[in-house]
Amino acid sequence: MADSERLSAPGCWAACTNLLRIRKGILLFAEIILCLVILICFSASTSAYSSLSVFEMILAAIFFVIYMCDLNTKIKIINWPWSDFFRSLIAAILYLITSIVVLIERGHHSKIIAGVLGLIATCLFGFDAYDTFPLKQQRHTAAPTDPADGPV
Repeated sequence: MADSERLSAPGCWAACTNLLRIRKGILLFAEIILCLVILICFSASTSAYSSLSVFEMILAAIFFVIYMCDLNTKIKIINWPWSDFFRSLIAAILYLITSIVVLIERGHHSKIIAGVLGLIATCLFGFDAYDTFPLKQQRHTAAPTDPADGPV
Protein backbone atom coordinates (compact mmCIF):
# COMPACT_ATOMS: atom_id res chain seq x y z
CA MET A 1 0.00 0.00 0.00
CA ALA A 2 1.40 3.38 -0.97
CA ASP A 3 1.78 6.21 1.53
CA SER A 4 -0.95 8.27 -0.16
CA GLU A 5 -3.39 5.34 0.09
CA ARG A 6 -2.48 4.77 3.72
CA LEU A 7 -3.17 8.42 4.55
CA SER A 8 -6.51 8.52 2.75
CA ALA A 9 -7.82 5.13 3.88
CA PRO A 10 -10.17 5.36 6.85
CA GLY A 11 -8.85 3.18 9.61
CA CYS A 12 -8.49 2.66 13.27
CA TRP A 13 -5.72 5.23 13.68
CA ALA A 14 -7.68 7.91 11.84
CA ALA A 15 -10.79 7.21 13.92
CA CYS A 16 -8.71 7.35 17.10
CA THR A 17 -7.06 10.66 16.21
CA ASN A 18 -10.41 12.11 15.13
CA LEU A 19 -11.92 11.22 18.51
CA LEU A 20 -8.93 12.73 20.31
CA ARG A 21 -9.72 16.08 18.69
CA ILE A 22 -13.01 16.47 20.54
CA ARG A 23 -13.59 17.04 24.25
CA LYS A 24 -15.21 13.65 24.90
CA GLY A 25 -12.26 11.79 23.39
CA ILE A 26 -9.77 13.81 25.39
CA LEU A 27 -11.72 13.17 28.61
CA LEU A 28 -11.91 9.42 27.99
CA PHE A 29 -8.21 9.22 27.10
CA ALA A 30 -7.28 11.21 30.22
CA GLU A 31 -9.46 8.91 32.34
CA ILE A 32 -7.73 5.83 30.92
CA ILE A 33 -4.25 7.24 31.56
CA LEU A 34 -5.11 8.49 35.06
CA CYS A 35 -6.62 5.12 36.02
CA LEU A 36 -3.47 3.40 34.75
CA VAL A 37 -1.23 5.67 36.84
CA ILE A 38 -3.40 5.13 39.93
CA LEU A 39 -3.29 1.38 39.31
CA ILE A 40 0.51 1.48 39.18
CA CYS A 41 0.64 3.45 42.45
CA PHE A 42 -1.74 1.06 44.19
CA SER A 43 0.21 -1.93 42.88
CA ALA A 44 3.48 -0.48 44.19
CA SER A 45 2.00 -0.15 47.65
CA THR A 46 0.44 -3.65 47.59
CA SER A 47 -2.94 -2.13 48.29
CA ALA A 48 -6.27 -3.86 47.77
CA TYR A 49 -7.86 -0.80 46.17
CA SER A 50 -6.48 -1.42 42.69
CA SER A 51 -9.64 -3.17 41.46
CA LEU A 52 -11.46 0.17 41.17
CA SER A 53 -8.77 1.52 38.85
CA VAL A 54 -8.81 -1.62 36.72
CA PHE A 55 -12.60 -1.59 36.43
CA GLU A 56 -12.87 2.11 35.58
CA MET A 57 -9.98 1.93 33.12
CA ILE A 58 -11.67 -0.94 31.29
CA LEU A 59 -15.02 0.87 31.21
CA ALA A 60 -13.41 4.08 29.93
CA ALA A 61 -11.58 2.08 27.25
CA ILE A 62 -14.83 0.39 26.20
CA PHE A 63 -16.59 3.73 25.86
CA PHE A 64 -13.57 5.12 23.99
CA VAL A 65 -13.85 2.29 21.45
CA ILE A 66 -17.64 2.73 21.23
CA TYR A 67 -17.30 6.43 20.43
CA MET A 68 -14.28 5.82 18.18
CA CYS A 69 -16.12 3.25 16.04
CA ASP A 70 -19.29 5.36 16.16
CA LEU A 71 -21.20 2.44 17.65
CA ASN A 72 -23.26 4.83 19.76
CA THR A 73 -25.18 5.83 16.61
CA LYS A 74 -25.40 2.28 15.25
CA ILE A 75 -26.57 0.43 18.38
CA LYS A 76 -29.88 2.04 19.26
CA ILE A 77 -31.00 -0.41 21.98
CA ILE A 78 -28.74 1.24 24.59
CA ASN A 79 -29.17 4.83 25.68
CA TRP A 80 -25.52 5.88 25.39
CA PRO A 81 -25.72 9.38 26.93
CA TRP A 82 -27.32 8.05 30.12
CA SER A 83 -24.97 5.04 30.24
CA ASP A 84 -21.94 7.29 29.93
CA PHE A 85 -23.34 9.72 32.49
CA PHE A 86 -23.91 7.01 35.10
CA ARG A 87 -20.52 5.43 34.36
CA SER A 88 -18.69 8.67 35.04
CA LEU A 89 -20.89 9.67 38.00
CA ILE A 90 -20.43 6.33 39.76
CA ALA A 91 -16.69 6.47 39.05
CA ALA A 92 -16.47 9.95 40.60
CA ILE A 93 -18.32 8.81 43.73
CA LEU A 94 -16.25 5.63 44.11
CA TYR A 95 -12.95 7.45 43.57
CA LEU A 96 -13.95 10.07 46.14
CA ILE A 97 -14.76 7.44 48.76
CA THR A 98 -11.67 5.36 48.00
CA SER A 99 -9.36 8.38 48.01
CA ILE A 100 -10.65 9.61 51.36
CA VAL A 101 -10.21 6.14 52.89
CA VAL A 102 -6.69 5.79 51.45
CA LEU A 103 -5.63 9.24 52.66
CA ILE A 104 -7.03 8.63 56.15
CA GLU A 105 -5.25 5.26 56.47
CA ARG A 106 -1.84 6.73 55.65
CA GLY A 107 0.56 4.17 54.41
CA HIS A 108 3.23 3.82 51.82
CA HIS A 109 4.12 6.95 49.82
CA SER A 110 2.76 5.47 46.61
CA LYS A 111 -0.55 4.82 48.38
CA ILE A 112 -0.77 8.48 49.39
CA ILE A 113 0.06 9.53 45.83
CA ALA A 114 -2.68 7.21 44.58
CA GLY A 115 -5.10 8.85 47.01
CA VAL A 116 -4.25 12.32 45.77
CA LEU A 117 -4.50 11.17 42.15
CA GLY A 118 -7.83 9.59 43.07
CA LEU A 119 -9.09 13.01 44.14
CA ILE A 120 -7.95 14.36 40.78
CA ALA A 121 -9.76 11.44 39.11
CA THR A 122 -12.86 12.39 41.12
CA CYS A 123 -12.74 15.85 39.58
CA LEU A 124 -12.11 14.46 36.08
CA PHE A 125 -14.92 11.91 36.24
CA GLY A 126 -17.19 14.49 37.87
CA PHE A 127 -16.55 16.94 35.05
CA ASP A 128 -17.20 14.16 32.56
CA ALA A 129 -20.52 13.42 34.28
CA TYR A 130 -21.42 17.11 34.20
CA ASP A 131 -20.40 17.42 30.57
CA THR A 132 -22.39 14.38 29.44
CA PHE A 133 -25.54 15.02 31.50
CA PRO A 134 -28.25 14.14 28.96
CA LEU A 135 -30.96 16.56 30.12
CA LYS A 136 -28.58 19.49 29.70
CA GLN A 137 -28.42 18.74 25.96
CA GLN A 138 -32.19 18.65 25.39
CA ARG A 139 -33.85 21.93 24.61
CA HIS A 140 -37.52 22.63 25.15
CA THR A 141 -39.29 24.35 22.30
CA ALA A 142 -42.40 26.34 22.99
CA ALA A 143 -45.69 25.25 21.51
CA PRO A 144 -47.16 27.58 18.92
CA THR A 145 -49.64 30.04 20.42
CA ASP A 146 -50.69 31.86 17.27
CA PRO A 147 -53.71 30.19 15.57
CA ALA A 148 -52.04 30.79 12.21
CA ASP A 149 -49.04 28.67 13.32
CA GLY A 150 -51.18 25.66 14.24
CA PRO A 151 -52.53 22.89 12.01
CA VAL A 152 -55.11 23.81 9.42
